[in-house]
Amino acid sequence: MNTATQGKHLSTADRPPLAVALDCHTAPGKLWRQEGEFVRCLACGHRCRLAEGRRGICKVRFNAGGSLRVPFGYAAGVACDPIEKKPFFHVLPGSAALTFGMLGCDFHCAYCQNWLTSQALRDPAAVTRFQTVTPDQLVATARRHGARMVVSSYNEPLITAEWAVAVFERARPAGLLCGFVSNGNATPEALDFLAPWLAACKVDLKCFTEAGYRALGGRLGTVKETIRALHDRGIWVEVVTLLVPGFNDEDAELTGLTEFIASVSPDIPWHVTAFHPDYKLTEPAATRASDLLRAVEFGVEAGLRFVYAGNLPGQVVPWEDTRCPGCGETLVERHGFRVSANRLTDHGACHRCGRPIPGIWRLPSTSEEKLAATAATAPAGSERGQA
Repeated sequence: MNTATQGKHLSTADRPPLAVALDCHTAPGKLWRQEGEFVRCLACGHRCRLAEGRRGICKVRFNAGGSLRVPFGYAAGVACDPIEKKPFFHVLPGSAALTFGMLGCDFHCAYCQNWLTSQALRDPAAVTRFQTVTPDQLVATARRHGARMVVSSYNEPLITAEWAVAVFERARPAGLLCGFVSNGNATPEALDFLAPWLAACKVDLKCFTEAGYRALGGRLGTVKETIRALHDRGIWVEVVTLLVPGFNDEDAELTGLTEFIASVSPDIPWHVTAFHPDYKLTEPAATRASDLLRAVEFGVEAGLRFVYAGNLPGQVVPWEDTRCPGCGETLVERHGFRVSANRLTDHGACHRCGRPIPGIWRLPSTSEEKLAATAATAPAGSERGQA
C-alpha cells in the first residue's frame, strides 16, 4: 500500500498543457474513501493517499476540494479490431471488438508498446491527442462496425474504471460484451465495482519475481491475487506474458509462472508472446520463434490445457490454434489474428468428442442479459443472480 502523499501540488500555470486539458475532462470518482483531510484512491494496487491538489502515481486521478476527480468523457484511441488482437482466443472467435482507451498508467514499463498513451503524462516525448466522446457515441460506433464486444485498453483501464463502467452501462443493453485489457494491479474494491459489467479480462503476468515487478512499478503478489479474484468472480480470464530475453525467460521463472496459472485453473489460456525492442528497452534482441516454443513447453508441463504462442504468425505452428484437450482435435485455426476455421459446436464443445471447451462462445440470450442487468443493478448486500 502506498501511504505517502503523492505527486506535487501544481498551479494551472505550472502544469503541463496536456494535464491542464485533461483536468477539464474529469468527473467525481467512485473508487475512493475519505481519510481525514486526505482521500484514499482505491482504483489500483498503489492505493495512493492524496492531500488536496495532489495526484496519484497514475497522474490522472487527483484530490480537488477534498474529493477525487477521475478521467471522464474522452478517448485517446478508438479502433475496431479482431477480438484475437486483445488477445482473447476463447471469446467469440473471429469477432470484432471496439477498443477504446484514455491516457495514463500506474506502471512505467521500459518496453511498453503503448507508451504514447500510457506514459503521456510522464514522458514529454509521448505527444498524444484525444477527443471528447460520449458512451452512446462509442456504443454506436461499435454497432456500426459490427463489433460484438467493447474493450477498455491502450492505457491502464483500472485507473479510468469509472469511465469504462459508464461505457459498459450503455454497451450491455445494446447486446455487447464488455472486457478489460489490464496489467492486473487491481484492488478488491475495483474488481467489485467492475464485476457486474465485465465478461472477460486479459491480464498481463509480466514476470514472476518481485524484483522484476518493482522495476516496472508494481508488485507480483497484487497481480497474482487479481488473477485469482477475477477467476473466483466468474469473469473469464486470459493471461499474457510478453517474453523479454534476459528479463523473464529463465527456466525457474517460467516454471513458477505457469504452475501458478495452473493452480488457479488449468483452463485459463496462457499466451506467451514475442517482444520487439521498443520505447526505452532497445538492447535485447527480439524474441525468436524458438524462444516462444521453448516457453510453451513450460506451460504444457505445468498442466495448462490452452497454451498459445503469439506475435510471430505462421512461425509457431500449431500453437496459434485451439485444440481439444480430450481428443486433440484442432477446433479453431488461426494465422495471427485471423481465424481460418472454427469447428466448435454452437455451445462451445468439441465437434468430434463432445468435450466442452471453456470460454465465451456466444452472446447471452435476451433472458440471460436481463438477469445480468438485474445482478448489475442490485443494491449492495443483496443477492445477485449469475448471467
